[in-house]
Amino acid sequence: MKTIGVIGGSGLYQMEGLSETESVCVETPWGVPSANPIIGTLGDTRIIFLPRHGTGHTISPSEINFRANIYAMKALGAEWIISISAMGSLREEIEPGHVAIPDQFIDNTKRRLSTFFEGGMVAHVSMADPVCSPLCDCLFEAAVRCTETVHKGGTYVCIEGPQFSTRAESHLYRQWGADMIGMTAMPEAKLAREAEICYATVALCTDYDCWNEKHEDVTVSEVIEIMNRNVAAAKKILAEAVRAIPEKRECACRDALGCALITPGKHVPPRTRDRLGIIAEKYMEK
Repeated sequence: MKTIGVIGGSGLYQMEGLSETESVCVETPWGVPSANPIIGTLGDTRIIFLPRHGTGHTISPSEINFRANIYAMKALGAEWIISISAMGSLREEIEPGHVAIPDQFIDNTKRRLSTFFEGGMVAHVSMADPVCSPLCDCLFEAAVRCTETVHKGGTYVCIEGPQFSTRAESHLYRQWGADMIGMTAMPEAKLAREAEICYATVALCTDYDCWNEKHEDVTVSEVIEIMNRNVAAAKKILAEAVRAIPEKRECACRDALGCALITPGKHVPPRTRDRLGIIAEKYMEK
């Protein structure tokens, strides 16, 4: 049975249609995840659902324990992670209510711990292509069947938040070539790559940020109104995509650490070896 992790963003705090569900308490070397993951089945697929912002949306983007979230997914057996994220559009053609499947990220966060490898072990994973291409294809095809407008590809710039952008920043991100803006994809995608988990994002457009003076500046009330409509589409996309994801992985994500580790296992301090645990155990020298 394939195991797929789903990280729910703003507005998506539970996944419908799961059977045989159970809430699991997971402790990790990096603390506790945003909430107890919910494990259940959807057809012939095992699903691990985790609300990124906690139950009741109590965790701001800068407070998310990304390392604990990804480690928990790895510990519970997830080989794929579908991330659901709200985003603002930086392009006229990506309208509020549209869906996008980004294939590139710009990390403009400032406060977040973005690696498992520290304390005596060094690794440099490739992030040239930061999402899993086969998973993106599955999500795009599912979105085409479930929504009116979906954009394949594009660059998502991740900002620290929790404040929205200044107008000057919004224009700058457009000059960088970014197509959408959000607060949660990084370092989530980096950590998933280090954990050798396939990762892709379903980005749900809620607003035009503040660059587009033809529209009102982004407000929470506007975001919530459109977000509620987007969440309904996201649930349909998830149900479709889960069925289409293959049983076996043949992408580079599954061996991402194979050519990334620099520190020989014999030089890794015991405490660091224990802390990394399932992340790098198959590469450790005995």
